[in-house]
Amino acid sequence: MPELAGAEGRCEDVRVAADPRRPAPAGGVPNFFDEPIAARYDDTSSEMFAPEHVDPAVEFLAGLSWDGTALELGIGTGRLALPLSRKGIRVHGIDLSPQMVARLRTKPGGENLAVTIGDFATTKLGTRFSLAYLVYNTIENLTTQDAQVSCFCNVAEHLEPGGCFVVEVGVPQLQRLPPGETVRPFSVTPTHLGFDEIDVATQRLTSHHYLIDDGLAQVVSMPFRYVWPAELDLMARIAGMTLRERWADWTREPYTDESDSHVSVWQKEDGDE
Repeated sequence: MPELAGAEGRCEDVRVAADPRRPAPAGGVPNFFDEPIAARYDDTSSEMFAPEHVDPAVEFLAGLSWDGTALELGIGTGRLALPLSRKGIRVHGIDLSPQMVARLRTKPGGENLAVTIGDFATTKLGTRFSLAYLVYNTIENLTTQDAQVSCFCNVAEHLEPGGCFVVEVGVPQLQRLPPGETVRPFSVTPTHLGFDEIDVATQRLTSHHYLIDDGLAQVVSMPFRYVWPAELDLMARIAGMTLRERWADWTREPYTDESDSHVSVWQKEDGDE
C-alpha cells in the first residue's frame, strides 16, 4: 500500500471536544471495553456472530475492496475481520481496547491480523486502503459531533481516491419514545436487561446494561451520541466524500422511512489526493 499523503485541508480546523461524561485517564481516551466487558463480549453479543448476520456483511464489504485491502475501525474481537481475511482481504484494524484485541488474538487467524491500539477518530497509520468500515453502531461510541467529524476526516486520509467508507448504524427511534419519556428498553432476557436513556436536546444516549450471572448483577453504563443519516452525509462532505448508496441492511433491502438501521457507503472523490 502506498504511503499516506498529508491531511485534507477541509478537515484541518476540526477539533475533538472532550465529553465531560467520559472523563479520560491521563493522556488518553477512556476504554469502556476493558477486561470485564471483553471477557464476555462474544457471549453477550452472540446473535450478531450468527452466519445470517456475518455472511451478508462480509460479502458486501469484500465487494468494495478492489485491491484487497480494508481498514476496520473498532475491530474488537474480529467478528468481521477474520472472515474477511479468510477471503483474502488484508485487514488492518484500529481499536482502543487491548483487552478486546487480546480476545481476537486467541482466535484462528487472529494472530496474523495487523491491529493498532488507538482512538480510531485520530490514529494515523501512514497507509491507504480501498475500503474502510465502521459497523454495529460503533460510530456512536464517539460522543461528540466533533469526534464523529474527525473520524470521517481520518478515514478520508486513509482512503485511496475512489475508495469507500461503510457505516452500519441504527436510525434514532424517537418516534417510539412517548412524550415526556426518556428511557426505552432494548433488551429484556433472563441474563441481560438493557435500557437506553435518551436526551433528545443533545443527541446524547446512555445505554444501561444489567448483566445477570449466577444470581449476581453487573451494572455497566456506556455513553453514546446518536446521529442521523443526513448528519452523516454532511460529515462525509466535509471530509471530501459523497454518498454512493444507502440500504436498510447488508442484504441491500431498500432504505425507507420505516427502517430502524442503515448501511451507508460514501466514496472519496477520485481527484482528492
